[in-house]
Amino acid sequence: MTRPIVWALGVFGVAALSAGQFVSNGPPGAVAPASVAGTGERLLVIASDLRGHYIVHPTIGSARLRMLVDTGASFVALTAEDAGKAGIRPGPGDPVRTLSTANGVVVARAVRVREMSVGDIVVRDVEAVVMPPGSMGVSLLGMAFLRRLKGFEVSGGRLTLRG
Repeated sequence: MTRPIVWALGVFGVAALSAGQFVSNGPPGAVAPASVAGTGERLLVIASDLRGHYIVHPTIGSARLRMLVDTGASFVALTAEDAGKAGIRPGPGDPVRTLSTANGVVVARAVRVREMSVGDIVVRDVEAVVMPPGSMGVSLLGMAFLRRLKGFEVSGGRLTLRG
């Protein structure tokens, strides 16, 4: 009778001790900034979430946003809400981009983000699009940002950005 209880307590004990390997003290998608000695290169290591996605929290202006890293996205794609938080308000004179998304074809406004930072990595003059309200649930950090880095790599459930 006590053997199953002891077994269950052992399983829960191991799970509790192991939880520190999978849970960060910071917010989900928290980044661990680092630098490579002597090179000035900035590294950010982002752990994947439970679905295997990489979530980052870049800053545009004074707004800290939540974005999904998407190497299949050509641009940085901002939800209308995130663009507003960052003070980006596209006007009728801004160029229009017709984009193919997982949910079909969408017309968005092209903008340029003066400065965008993820951790200590700063990229200036980033091509972005502002999506129509309700067309996207989360903003995307696409190749317009990623290709401006010194490099990025996915390995072992971690995304490393090199700036």
